[in-house]
Amino acid sequence: MAPLVSVVVPFYNVEQYIAECLESLAAQTLADIEVILVDDGSVDGSRRIAEGFASRDPRFVVVRQPNRGPGPARNEGVRWARGSYLAFADSDDVVPPGAYELLVSSLERTGSDLACGGVRRMADGELSSSSLHDKIFRRAVRRTHIMDRRVLVRDRTVWNKLYRKDFWYEHRLRFRQGIYEDVPLSMRAHVLAASVDLLPDVVYHWRKRESGESSITQRRAELPNLTDRLEAIRAVRSFLQEEAPELTRSFDGLVLEKDIVFLFQALEHAAGDDLEALLDLARQWLAVLNPGVLATAPSLRRLELYLVERGLIRELRTVREFRRSSAEAARIVPRGLRRANWYGDYPYFRDRSLRIPDEVYDAREEIKVLAKVEECRWNGQGFAVVGEVALHRVERRPRKIEVWLSDGSRKVPLPSRRLGAGRLLAEIDPRRLRRGGPTWRLYAQVETRGLVLEGCFRDGDGNRTWRLSVPGWSRTGMDITQ
Repeated sequence: MAPLVSVVVPFYNVEQYIAECLESLAAQTLADIEVILVDDGSVDGSRRIAEGFASRDPRFVVVRQPNRGPGPARNEGVRWARGSYLAFADSDDVVPPGAYELLVSSLERTGSDLACGGVRRMADGELSSSSLHDKIFRRAVRRTHIMDRRVLVRDRTVWNKLYRKDFWYEHRLRFRQGIYEDVPLSMRAHVLAASVDLLPDVVYHWRKRESGESSITQRRAELPNLTDRLEAIRAVRSFLQEEAPELTRSFDGLVLEKDIVFLFQALEHAAGDDLEALLDLARQWLAVLNPGVLATAPSLRRLELYLVERGLIRELRTVREFRRSSAEAARIVPRGLRRANWYGDYPYFRDRSLRIPDEVYDAREEIKVLAKVEECRWNGQGFAVVGEVALHRVERRPRKIEVWLSDGSRKVPLPSRRLGAGRLLAEIDPRRLRRGGPTWRLYAQVETRGLVLEGCFRDGDGNRTWRLSVPGWSRTGMDITQ
């Protein structure tokens, strides 16, 4: 009988890691799988280890091909797949025991074309968050789509997913030649799927190699690697412009957040002909991206981009070092008397010799209100709320603060007074909340030097929105949601 799930694992010279990967696949709680190991021309002991697993476990099979890269190796594995579902794993990573059972269960329940789940980075025997995936898999969302949840442009890896094989063949999905073969395919799959399931469960451990030969993607600051990354970006943008143009700005924003960092890293250390080649490649990168996305990037990133565009590499290296050495986000400072403009306090600001326009440093849109509740107590007639209000990255205290409660339809201003050092005391009279609620949120409006900003209070730990629940208006009928 055909297995339920086919797992394709390409491998090339991963003798140090492959056994751990294959052991994790053999230990899956979903036993009805086959594991297709595609030897992409290994010259170390990887093949011997893979063949050892195949000799002991009939679910494992080894396929050989000359070295052609991970994309063609995965395509070859798909050609051998007999399962109803397809999964992929890299030979130096680890799959948690219940991963495929969770993914299959979701697809059997919903009928979606693919299911995907959370990822952890693995290094030095420890697991940590994956910044690429963390914003995506915070809660279960089933039968959704990238057009409805655009944060899925960040979900561009193939190995944290399970695909219906019928969907794969219907849309003729294939991996491209090159290093970043999974990025264009992942975006195609998300756009072409009728629906997608998101699971908050961790279904993949992505290794950052600690020793031995670095993985291809870890050599990401090398010129050939960067050139191939640009080709993958172009492939994705070409597809999106044709099939889902609404997503191109979101994708470009991710490129500016993640991918372009590796280009900066390469420019920091290059010299001579390599530097010239990298500068030429950098200008190609900038030409590909949407000018509107470039213009609305965070101010420090805009400064880095401006320096690259002008070929000011010495200055770029100074700014990159400034970014790394700043323990917290750099200050935003006002300039001007009555109605100030607000700028990032970065190197070369108003250095007239470089003639960098002030608007490159403009950081007004990056300022936000930080408001938290430290204490809420009953004083016999109402509630006294002690909180703190500040502006993120701005050292000066707000000049004027107003606070109010809102249940979504009503706004109830609250009397408040300053306690010093950014702290304030607000008073809540429960009688003013009658016929409202049942849940109220506390807001602050801050005015200072031409800025008028609003923000919602968080709890003392800053993790959740602070709410006041009011089933009735009496003292005993009120409670504070923690």
